[in-house]
Amino acid sequence: MSAGPCLILVGPMGVGKSTVGALLAERLGHTYRDTDADIVAAEGREIAEIFVDDGEPHFRELERRAVAAAVGSHPGVLALGGGAVLDPETRALLAGRPVVYLSMQVDEAVRRTGLATARPLLAVNPRRQWRELMEARRHLYTEVARAEVATDHRTPEEVAEAVLDALELKHA
Repeated sequence: MSAGPCLILVGPMGVGKSTVGALLAERLGHTYRDTDADIVAAEGREIAEIFVDDGEPHFRELERRAVAAAVGSHPGVLALGGGAVLDPETRALLAGRPVVYLSMQVDEAVRRTGLATARPLLAVNPRRQWRELMEARRHLYTEVARAEVATDHRTPEEVAEAVLDALELKHA
């Protein structure tokens, strides 16, 4: 296994992986990378456009490749897209790595994101769809993670501190 990232964040859309990841990178003296941003940069278009134009299977393949490249080359803090854990190869790649699952409840998701229709997987009846996505993914997030940190009613700084504490406890 390559050295890879010092910390990997997984969790649903809107949970704060990007914000918390950037804070953690700063605190740890590392760089920050987001695989969704990698995909947008490589494709020259937003993720919602990729979903609409090319479909979810095409996006998931781009995501699988982006995650593999980042895990293989990025030594800092890495945030993965919400659905990255759906891929069995990605889950295998994350095994044994310092992965933290950032979680939140549906009410928190509504508060943070408004469950905006700009999220392609939440375009119709967003509250129900978010719950269904979480039912399908929660076990995958917990499968790959060394620790789970709830983000509900916490500031990004509080979440970052909890992530650091969780990993320190796991290594103790």
